[in-house]
Amino acid sequence: MTDALSPGSPASSVGLRRKYRFATEVVTVDNSDDPHNAASVPIYQSATFKQKTAAGGGEYDYSRSGNPTRTHLENHLAKIMGASRALAVTSGMSALDVITRLVRAGEEIIAGDDLYGGTNRLLTFLATSQNIKTHHVDTTCSESVLPFLDPVKTRLVLLETPTNPLIKICDIPTIAKYVHEKCPNALVVVDNTMMSPYLQRPLELGADISYHSATKYLSGHHDLMAGIVGTRESSVADQLYYVINATGCGLGPFDSWLLLRGVKTLAVRMDKQQASAIRIAEYLENQGFKVHYPGSRKHPQYELHKRIADGPGAVLSFETGDIGISERIVEAAKLWSISVSFGCVNSLISMPCRMSHASIPAHIRAERSLPEDLIRLCIGIEDCEDLLEDLELALLSAGALPGLDAKAT
Repeated sequence: MTDALSPGSPASSVGLRRKYRFATEVVTVDNSDDPHNAASVPIYQSATFKQKTAAGGGEYDYSRSGNPTRTHLENHLAKIMGASRALAVTSGMSALDVITRLVRAGEEIIAGDDLYGGTNRLLTFLATSQNIKTHHVDTTCSESVLPFLDPVKTRLVLLETPTNPLIKICDIPTIAKYVHEKCPNALVVVDNTMMSPYLQRPLELGADISYHSATKYLSGHHDLMAGIVGTRESSVADQLYYVINATGCGLGPFDSWLLLRGVKTLAVRMDKQQASAIRIAEYLENQGFKVHYPGSRKHPQYELHKRIADGPGAVLSFETGDIGISERIVEAAKLWSISVSFGCVNSLISMPCRMSHASIPAHIRAERSLPEDLIRLCIGIEDCEDLLEDLELALLSAGALPGLDAKAT
């Protein structure tokens, strides 16, 4: 069982058709197999499982290969992601690492030019140590992938939408169509962390794999690290499960339980966070800042995002035009914690070029037009009035509001 590729392995998750609206499904976890009818899925905090015969053969034997708590989590997430199967691992980067194990030396990846810093780091590692080349293109133009599609070499097309941190949007259905027509063996992979399955479901838009840093919106509380991979075809999930079992990066039972608990409030958290983000983006635009947010009608892909997603989300970025002013804003904020990551119940502020994207060399950031003064805001569930007041005080303190003085307040 430990080396099995079978869809019947403990780590398998068979996607279930949603019966109700998302907010109902996300809080409804099937636990019908519990012998004691527990209202909450139990934590099976066990490394091994006793067998009934000398030949073994039990559903579970070793938690690296599968654990009942993890199986419940994977089944639940497959349902809300619209996946045939979902797999839980130890972080979002572990999820991407597992996916890239499908690529062999000499094959190629096509990816966007505005990527999370950790993703860029992994792709650089693959290029230097595994002879796996990545072509970076502007994915806001779907046709930009066409010159690099090779029926033999192209293995993955890796997309973020919205991108992090410039909040660019790509047309998943169109790019997936181009890829599948020209490269039948290539897989379209979408990092859906920024949206969550509540607002966007890439597998329903033509993607083959959707993955998340579950540390963020799925968990919602920044008290665990996890990654989730969902696939459209179970055969792809079987290959990924083999890697997870072989490398031992499956999510542990306690973190599986924490994630299963956290994801139940995804819809109510995101509704609150998104509503505040819309107001904050509007406020910043009214102050004259260049704001990157798909909920703004000024966003160049506003209409496209409306077609593929159910909302603009709760992460935005804006430019001040001056690195020093940006630093002062970030350091003057009090309610907004200076931190990497996003998606938790508390609001966060950061300068991506100094933190989450600092691992991308400065000359590459410049080539990709990533502004050094960019500030990213990740909106939490606090009272929006308090967030706006605190942000305005920070802007005033930094001298970022022309004609106004901090003493005026």
